[in-house]
Amino acid sequence: VGYEPLPPTLGRNIFGRQVYQLPGLFAYAKHIVKVDGRAGLFKGLTPRLCSSAIGTVVHSKVLQGAVLFGGVCSLPDTSSPPQPGPSKKESVSSLEQVLKETSREMVARSAATLITHPFHVITLRCMVQFIGRETKYSGTLSAFATIYREEGILGFFAGLVPRLLGDILSLWLCNMLAYLINTYALENGVRARGVQGGLGVSTMTEMKSYSQAVTGFFASMLTYPFVLVSNLMAVNNCGLAGGLLPYAPTYSSWLDCWSQLHREGNMSRGNSLFFRKVPTGKRYVWE
Repeated sequence: VGYEPLPPTLGRNIFGRQVYQLPGLFAYAKHIVKVDGRAGLFKGLTPRLCSSAIGTVVHSKVLQGAVLFGGVCSLPDTSSPPQPGPSKKESVSSLEQVLKETSREMVARSAATLITHPFHVITLRCMVQFIGRETKYSGTLSAFATIYREEGILGFFAGLVPRLLGDILSLWLCNMLAYLINTYALENGVRARGVQGGLGVSTMTEMKSYSQAVTGFFASMLTYPFVLVSNLMAVNNCGLAGGLLPYAPTYSSWLDCWSQLHREGNMSRGNSLFFRKVPTGKRYVWE
């Protein structure tokens, strides 16, 4: 949310150049322990665990239902027997499979996000209370009652839209980039070299797993602004100091939040846990 209780320090980047750096993960962990004790490191843990458990169950159930529904609606084509060797429609069928699997995963993730978002909001607000030393959200059940009393049903879904958009874009970017790399870079390269046998298959599988990890990291970097905006909207004007001036302006909508962050050059704020350089022109609040 832009709160920096510790001032930046003069350090060196990987090229040896002196730059001002914001404190990283370990510095802030020590600061939290100093202020709140070790228990302060676990603020919001209970709703976070609830969110993870419920989200896993919902995701699994919805994904199973999507697979069963897809299996009933699509029947295999048995009009012609399979031919030996690579098929001309192999890349097309592979793309169709990726599209189907990604669509199912998108539905499952969206359902899980929608169901668990109230716990996500409570988790963030429990952590943001550290800024103003409040105890407004002291328990999960009482937090539900507080949000419903002050903000109504919509309060449980503050920041939901950018979070959903970010998850969907990240999923599609990751899967489609991985498909393109695996199909047109890895498989074609292996075939051109004539790699065959068990070693070739094993190597191909390993390289595909690496490409999935790399594309996932790349997609998460591109969609990080949606995560940032979602988190800011979840605590925006909720009665906590961390969601009000001077720590954060009051946003009228998530689009307003996005535009203000873009104007300030803060779209990547908080995307790194270490080596946090203080960019020129960006605004932070520290004590």
